[in-house]
Amino acid sequence: EGLSPAISIDQKTTSNNPRSTVGTVTEIYDYLRLLFARVGTPYCPNHNIPITSQSVEEMTNKIMEYPVGTKMIIMSPVVHGEKGEHKDLLEKLRKEGYVRVRVNGEMIDLSEDITLEKNKKDKIDVVIDRIALKEESRSRLFESIEQATKLSNGKVVIQILGDEKKELVFSEQYACPHCEFSLPELEPRLFSFNAPYGACPDCKGLGIKLQIDEDLLIPDESKSLRDGCIKTLTDDPEAIEFMELECLCKHYKIDMDKPFDKLSKKHQDYVLYGSDEPIRIKYTTRGGIKRDKEDYYEGVLNNLERRYMNTNSTWIREWLENYMMETTCEVCHGARLMDNVLAVKVSKKNIYEVTCMSIKDLVTFFDNLKLTKAQQEISGLLIKEIKSRLD
Repeated sequence: EGLSPAISIDQKTTSNNPRSTVGTVTEIYDYLRLLFARVGTPYCPNHNIPITSQSVEEMTNKIMEYPVGTKMIIMSPVVHGEKGEHKDLLEKLRKEGYVRVRVNGEMIDLSEDITLEKNKKDKIDVVIDRIALKEESRSRLFESIEQATKLSNGKVVIQILGDEKKELVFSEQYACPHCEFSLPELEPRLFSFNAPYGACPDCKGLGIKLQIDEDLLIPDESKSLRDGCIKTLTDDPEAIEFMELECLCKHYKIDMDKPFDKLSKKHQDYVLYGSDEPIRIKYTTRGGIKRDKEDYYEGVLNNLERRYMNTNSTWIREWLENYMMETTCEVCHGARLMDNVLAVKVSKKNIYEVTCMSIKDLVTFFDNLKLTKAQQEISGLLIKEIKSRLD
């Protein structure tokens, strides 16, 4: 008596819910979501570079740090690796009074006849302004950058001329400067596998999928279809499922008295995964109802998976789960979240990699976490709450 619990949590009735984890029950995951939304750095999965969002004000401040007299060209990237002749776009730019564009790295006057190959990917940047930096250039620079962002969904390319030749790419959104990868504004719900905003669309945030397993469905392949080798088919020859199977076997001349493992792979696939053409389905039910139709045979396995997804009956679900096996989701590989959410990292780890750690390793991770001064101020209380729960 008198010993405090190792982990103090609100007592809830234990449920067999696959969405509950140690992280969610102890609320550590809630704080992790908040941490990643506030101090996480998104990375482009294609180029593996950090991507940030900046306001026009921040972009202007960054450029004003260059020495007085620095020459630069401010451009708006309107086409980024897209095929087409882009005639309408170029015509629109001419009408709006723009004079020059940079096409695939080459400066061209808009007054010239610009012909692009239809099937070649092009890059077109519109020249907004050329500036030699002075103390009083700030408002002109601000306006030029703002104009560039309006033309190209928040992106700006600034070419620094002279000795230090280089290009700076800024974005108002979380978007990669080199490809079309972008992220919505980071918020905690994006990191939740229980909400559609961040959950993997394929497994709905479970990380696993339940699928009918052939070995559980047909435990003894030496039996024939008529002898009941398929466990879910009743041995009642007047059951609808059995009569439809007989119609399939009649159409493809499948021997129902032959051991299942002696049937050809094609015949086995017709039984499990359905016909590849409409077949004649003709039978009379026990109640005297006659059926006569031309339709595809669904396949035993497909039929069971569909019933599992559509049924509201707990009994049917539990019965079907006897023939199912858990497989890792092929899209998220068990991470439960969308790819773009997993591209957000803190100390080079995404939220899934952090939750894969043991409690001991996670304590070490937070003890050695290196953050900027601003990030420390934002995340101080969050990390304190996480650490106290880990302890």
